[in-house]
Amino acid sequence: MSNVVTYEPLVDSTLAVFIQRTKELFIEQDQRCNFSQWLQFFAFDVIGELTWSKRLGYIEQNIDVGGVVTFIGNFLSYSAVTGQIPFLDLLWNKNPLKLKWEALGLTKKVFPVTKFALDRAAERQGDVEEKSGGIDLLTKFRQAQIDHPEFMTDAQVLASCTSMIFAGSETTAISLSSIFYHVAKHPRVYTKLMAELDEAAATGKIVHRRNLEVSWTEAQQLPYLDAVIQESFRLHPAAGLILERYTPPQGIEICGEYIQGGVIVGCNAWVIHRRKELFGEDVDIFRPERWLEASPERLKAMSAAMFQFGAGARTCIGKNISLLEIYKLVPTFLRNFKVGGVHFIISVA
Repeated sequence: MSNVVTYEPLVDSTLAVFIQRTKELFIEQDQRCNFSQWLQFFAFDVIGELTWSKRLGYIEQNIDVGGVVTFIGNFLSYSAVTGQIPFLDLLWNKNPLKLKWEALGLTKKVFPVTKFALDRAAERQGDVEEKSGGIDLLTKFRQAQIDHPEFMTDAQVLASCTSMIFAGSETTAISLSSIFYHVAKHPRVYTKLMAELDEAAATGKIVHRRNLEVSWTEAQQLPYLDAVIQESFRLHPAAGLILERYTPPQGIEICGEYIQGGVIVGCNAWVIHRRKELFGEDVDIFRPERWLEASPERLKAMSAAMFQFGAGARTCIGKNISLLEIYKLVPTFLRNFKVGGVHFIISVA
């Protein structure tokens, strides 16, 4: 996370545009806002800044640029089914005949995400930013290519860029939607959270900036904000299926039961996050206070059971980028706009 925070200026750039465009489109012009999609546009534009030092244009244009959002939505819908029934994937996307045609060049299909990454790379062709202190991810990938050409090929650089689009956008948008949904649905929580933000601003814990922006460091000093975000993660984790692993060849003991080798096992975040012995009898209720009332031992156990980004060596590679966005956007947005009501009414604060 200490390394990811160096990218905060790039997040700030997109955040400023997001706040301004929200005012222009949905306050001044009084347009109807599909807020979950709007948050997704923010997440995609942040990834553009982080990867190519250039927003993808979602916020400025308020459209699905290049159909990338639609493509990823369709891809995840497909993966949700074929991930559980792999045989279907062999009949369709990984059909041997289809793959043979593609290998022979008889069918040429470039996915929207790949095309988008190729276009951004072409715009940067010949760019020497990597030699002039640039901090975006493409610069880092290109430097890695210089340092390790045997591994970091052009194809690997492209794959790394497209991975950022997948890893750093969808889970962030889902999590942000969950946070704002629960805050808007629970006026008591909203009032308490705003009181914390107002007090922090009044006492100087939050420095006054343009667009009332809250920094990552400042957000880490707001315990109720953290509790609200954690509780939103708990009740609505972005990953809805089990996070599969294979048991080792020699087998393994899990929860006191021996499981033979080569067996798929996994944990479902939606189940784990509702364990009453960890989170209390009221696990189905949105109550951020549980994170503030817990003893140090209970809090450690609760945190260890949080699987919204997965866990271990295969934790979501976009986790820290996502957290940086979330902990900055939520307090900044709430300081700029009043929210409330079943239909999530937004007005200027």
